[in-house]
Amino acid sequence: MGNSLGSDIDIMHIAKLARLKIDEEELERYKSEMTDIIKMVEEMPDIAESLELDADNAMELRKDSLEECGISRDEILKNAPKVVAGCVVVPKTVD
Repeated sequence: MGNSLGSDIDIMHIAKLARLKIDEEELERYKSEMTDIIKMVEEMPDIAESLELDADNAMELRKDSLEECGISRDEILKNAPKVVAGCVVVPKTVD
């Protein structure tokens, strides 16, 4: 399974989508690592089975609540390096 699965993985296509540069010398190592990751994920138990086995220890989520911080919006905006239309402008993180 490992060899046939590894040959089906197009590492260069994945690298292109992720905007990563991969040297040809590293290609086989990345194929091997990706194959191992996929194999590990395929071997993970189904989440429905896990929930049934451990239903007594289900995770409890906290209740969301809004808390006042004591700082006014004007005060926050006054200290921001750049404000447009009442919003703090932050650097672009995704192209």
